Amino acid sequence: MTYEQYRCWILNNAPSVGTGPVVDLLAGSAAGGTAVLCTYPLDLARTKLAYQVSNVAQPVNSLGNFGRQPVYNGVKDVFKTVYKEGGVRSLYRGIGPTLIGILPYAGLKFYIYEDLKSRVPEDYKRSVILKLSCGALAGLFGQTLTYPLDVVRRQMQVQNKQPQNANDAFRIRGTFQGLFLIIRCQGWRQLFAGLSLNYVKVVPSVAIGFTTYDMMKNLLGVPPREKAHPLTGNSNK
Repeated sequence: MTYEQYRCWILNNAPSVGTGPVVDLLAGSAAGGTAVLCTYPLDLARTKLAYQVSNVAQPVNSLGNFGRQPVYNGVKDVFKTVYKEGGVRSLYRGIGPTLIGILPYAGLKFYIYEDLKSRVPEDYKRSVILKLSCGALAGLFGQTLTYPLDVVRRQMQVQNKQPQNANDAFRIRGTFQGLFLIIRCQGWRQLFAGLSLNYVKVVPSVAIGFTTYDMMKNLLGVPPREKAHPLTGNSNK
């Protein structure tokens, strides 16, 4: 919903940008950032609940984070515990790497999908298979290019608050510092750990999402974008 609103706003207020895939890149990035800001605490809760199952009673890792994490009894318990640690700010711990990751990811996803669709011959525009293929490629390339930032985000979310000590040098405080720290302590391959499994989730998810979205627009009779939001003074372009 926000993607279409941002796209319309850009077309109506920044005609110099044009009407090509660049508009999709900008609108997709803005939409992705908006979605993250609205839902990030839920993602934080999900990460903590998943991490406590797979990392109970583990020794200190190479980044200085103790393996034993607090045991949560559900989403509400996560919110209450995290809020007590540092207020609302704690619920958005790791939001920086997330935004830095989601802005290019969401933008590239929309950019690649719309660009690939524009190259499909007119006779095949309604092909579900081609739409699924375009969506799958968009998810594949977008996820590959931005995955290291997702690794930094998750490690920042689950690291414990430690007192000032020797291990404090291994705490992740920011996106780029986290990237260099992970490369130094765990190797560059760690930045892509789990990427193949992520493909199994992300690629079909993006493909189905884009295809369903386009099909629903057709079923609901939503007019083409060019007809729905004509640009004043640019009818000859």
